[in-house]
Amino acid sequence: MFDLFSGLDAWVGISLILALTFVLAFEFINGFHDTANAVATVIYTKAMRPQLAVVLSGIFNFLGVLFGGVGVAYAIVHLLPVDLLINVNTGHGLAMVFSLLAAAIAWNLGTWYFGIPASSSHTLIGSILGVGLANSLINNIPLAQGVNWQKAGDIAMSLIASPLAGFVIAGAFLVILKRWRPFSKMHKTPEQRREVDSKKHPPFWNRLMLVLSAMGMSFVHGSNDGQKGIGLIMLVLIGIVPAKFVLDLNSTPYQIERTRDAAVHLGQFYERQSDTLKTVLDYTSGNRDLPKEFSCDSKFTLPTLNALLRTLDGVSDYRSMKEESRIQVRRYLLCLDDTAKRVSKIPALDSRDVADLNQLRKDLTGTTEYAPFEVIIAVALALGLGTMVGWRRVVLTVGEKIGRQGMTYAQGMSAQFTAVLAIGMANIYSLPVSTTHVLSSGVAGTMVANKSGLQGGTVRNILLAWILTLPAAMALSAGLFWLATRVLS
Repeated sequence: MFDLFSGLDAWVGISLILALTFVLAFEFINGFHDTANAVATVIYTKAMRPQLAVVLSGIFNFLGVLFGGVGVAYAIVHLLPVDLLINVNTGHGLAMVFSLLAAAIAWNLGTWYFGIPASSSHTLIGSILGVGLANSLINNIPLAQGVNWQKAGDIAMSLIASPLAGFVIAGAFLVILKRWRPFSKMHKTPEQRREVDSKKHPPFWNRLMLVLSAMGMSFVHGSNDGQKGIGLIMLVLIGIVPAKFVLDLNSTPYQIERTRDAAVHLGQFYERQSDTLKTVLDYTSGNRDLPKEFSCDSKFTLPTLNALLRTLDGVSDYRSMKEESRIQVRRYLLCLDDTAKRVSKIPALDSRDVADLNQLRKDLTGTTEYAPFEVIIAVALALGLGTMVGWRRVVLTVGEKIGRQGMTYAQGMSAQFTAVLAIGMANIYSLPVSTTHVLSSGVAGTMVANKSGLQGGTVRNILLAWILTLPAAMALSAGLFWLATRVLS
């Protein structure tokens, strides 16, 4: 990993170090916000000592990042339009990275200071959208092309649906527990347990369920939110030192062959579907060369396929390729994937064709959507350390300030198991969600189901943060990106 600094100008190397530091700082602060939510319930209910809870949470976050894959990571990256991702030069890449990270860190620190469970996911997504839109305005690109709106729409739906589902499911879960065991000690708050039973900790089985659900939540948080940090670091590395990271240089000959075969089969698929796709693809362009000013355009799909196959002909090791050739291969692959994704949405294609196309897309991007092991380890450590430093403020808010009375053990279990379910499902579909809002809405749902009411001030602050985070982060990152490009020009 350290060889990435070889051959770099001093200022580029320093900028790279600063950019990576910014990303890890964002993940560290993410620990203040989101990872603290994973242990908030178990600490508040006295199911675990805080020191042990945060250490175990850090370990399970680490494991979540380690085994979570990179689907969510690249869902975040691909919020930016393909043309911006394939044409990033070093100066432009630095401006983009520093602008979105500075905006995200500033908003996260502000909301953490006031103990508001704001969403790091909303912050990051808003910052990326802001950079994409600002890039459109600066370069006179239509706003419709400034952001990958299809991906943004998918992510927006997951961000909206997940807290609503958390509210309803957690409330329903609590109602079931109350009807099943109405007089159980699990319906006591920690304060009632201490006053009535003279016990400091929850009953054994309740305590075990609280601990297991908290560790489960830490794991799924690491596999979802940790991937956002992985995506950011890959964005940094590809933007600043593209030749070393545009392709996975550790790809085996089999993986490269699989990429090449996917391109061949994709061309055959388009030939079979020529009648259906003639309004999308230009079938007369197959023998033409690509224009010198390369940009993603579905009309050039067939020439792009041919160019990719020519470039990969005889290649069994990406390291043997020239740096510019690696960059070109990534451009071809991203553009082909972008077109295939849009083709898969055409209603005329049947479900079998869509399944085939999605499998081809997966094979096509197998050597571009990756993350080095060192990146995964660094993100996992940053998340864990953030948990251990900044958990106190958010624990108090989740435990005592959402409802009019303290949280019961049953409410804690209901909210946490619901969060594990919601975030786990989002991981399966490679969708980023907000751990903060899923858990907070789950707690709120249990408070309503328990007829204990909500504290208007706290709920209002959380809703305001939920509503304002996206536009505030967009405005901050867009303004910073505009200033950065002015300085560079």
